[in-house]
Amino acid sequence: MAKPRSYSGTDIDISFDMSRCIHSRNCFLSLPQVFDPARKPWVDPDAVPAEEVAAMIRTCPSGALQFTRKDGGAEERPAGINRVRIQENGPLELTGDLRLNGEGHTRLTLCRCGASKNKPFCDSAHKEAGFAATGMPPASDKDSGGNEIGAVLEIRPVPNGPLGLVGPMEVTDATGGRIARGEKLFFCRCGHSANKPFCDGSHKAAGFSAPAEE
Repeated sequence: MAKPRSYSGTDIDISFDMSRCIHSRNCFLSLPQVFDPARKPWVDPDAVPAEEVAAMIRTCPSGALQFTRKDGGAEERPAGINRVRIQENGPLELTGDLRLNGEGHTRLTLCRCGASKNKPFCDSAHKEAGFAATGMPPASDKDSGGNEIGAVLEIRPVPNGPLGLVGPMEVTDATGGRIARGEKLFFCRCGHSANKPFCDGSHKAAGFSAPAEE
């Protein structure tokens, strides 16, 4: 896997991890002065003030873009409440104080179609696979607390099975409506569950294969 690329500016440094990018084009549509795929290099950290760059990067859903301030400005902090947002026909979008394989994250998009070649991360394979799953599932009966402020959310992929999330979290639809709250929930990542976004055991019949730590 290629290492993230770094782009150094006067007041801010930007890193880009292509393996985690889901090509939402949020960066280009928000700040084309800084992020322009038609230009080489495609990132210009000094095109606008560092605070504008940092504010935009905080909205990158996959965490492919990261920044380091060199001007004394605020670094990124985890969102107060861990959130799992269900994208329409797409991945799980996580924000908060996240831990995966011992590493800390604030933003991640995780595969739920089963087709990603970079599991547990989304690599946009759902588009070619024709994955169809609503981003507006009905509210579930899963409500056991889960919105503790400042708590850590552990991401634990089950070998050949679902995505286990352990820690306080709130699950929302694409518009922010609450679907569930909990402190230990299992999400489908094989693409076959009849109870998406949650696992219903369909990975067994589907022969889903994915190690615990990719």
